[in-house]
Amino acid sequence: MSTAPTKAFASQADLDEKKITFQQLSAHCWAYTAEGDPNSGVIIGDKYILVSDATATPAMARDLIAKIRTVSDKPIKYVLLTHYHAVRVLGASAYAAEGATEIIASRGTYELIVERGAQDMQSEIERFPRLFRGVEGIPGLTWPTMVVGDGQPGRQGSLCIDLGGVKVDIWHPGAGHTRGDTIAWVEAEKVLFSGDLVEYEAGVYTGDAQLEEWPATLEALRALNAEAIVPGRGEAMIGHANVNKALDYTKRWVETLFGCGKEAAKQGLDLKASMALTRQSMDPIFGHVFIYEHCLPFDVSRAYDEAQGIKNPRIWTAERDKDMWAALQA
Repeated sequence: MSTAPTKAFASQADLDEKKITFQQLSAHCWAYTAEGDPNSGVIIGDKYILVSDATATPAMARDLIAKIRTVSDKPIKYVLLTHYHAVRVLGASAYAAEGATEIIASRGTYELIVERGAQDMQSEIERFPRLFRGVEGIPGLTWPTMVVGDGQPGRQGSLCIDLGGVKVDIWHPGAGHTRGDTIAWVEAEKVLFSGDLVEYEAGVYTGDAQLEEWPATLEALRALNAEAIVPGRGEAMIGHANVNKALDYTKRWVETLFGCGKEAAKQGLDLKASMALTRQSMDPIFGHVFIYEHCLPFDVSRAYDEAQGIKNPRIWTAERDKDMWAALQA
């Protein structure tokens, strides 16, 4: 009797190279995007440069640095960690040679690195073999040198950085993708660097999310009336209407997913049945986008947990990843 082949775990089968785009959005703001891979943002002042999201490895960071050096020779003094996930932060060591003296994160992100950074590092390396080529060049966890705020959402705990000719406001607008999400906002040019709080036409990973709170955080971002956004994944969006399209896309994913999680919990379904129920709503809307199949198992797991009252997401380890995946293939 033949059996169906086991689906490759997470993104282990995703080995195709992505097209990199380095795009100027305003006088001082740039987007580094890669067809659904994690994005980075760049803000170039007259004195210094800030990079939002460091990439997964020093080797990947050096590619971003090479793009920056085509337009500016200023020191890259600041690196912002929009959250703690390994694909965003483990490339940070490469910026030291470019003048980086400050690595910025929110209080919530710092606490998450302490709580689960090591487990997340191992888990993500196994999920994304293509992104973690050159893993041997990672010296270890990335630790912030500047911690912003006290963990409470809102601009009252914001940090303002003057790069020379351009000011950047950094703060934690509220929980969503994680409980420590941090944004960079260039108010004079109305450009928002959202990290994974916002995605567009790509999978919205919610394995460590605060799903109930996320929509309100998106509305707080909408109130900024941005004219351009660098989302965590997907193309940079230019124009107020297009920014709203990205916010709406993310909100629809989060609300649809969590609604399915609540229904699965109400029915007492197991993980595999929860996945089947969720696919009925999610596949027709989102099934075509980058890393959809990667994200959905982790998303369904978290939605079911939160619907059952598990407020603090369970820590993903490489072992838990594989156990979850096996349960879905059974």
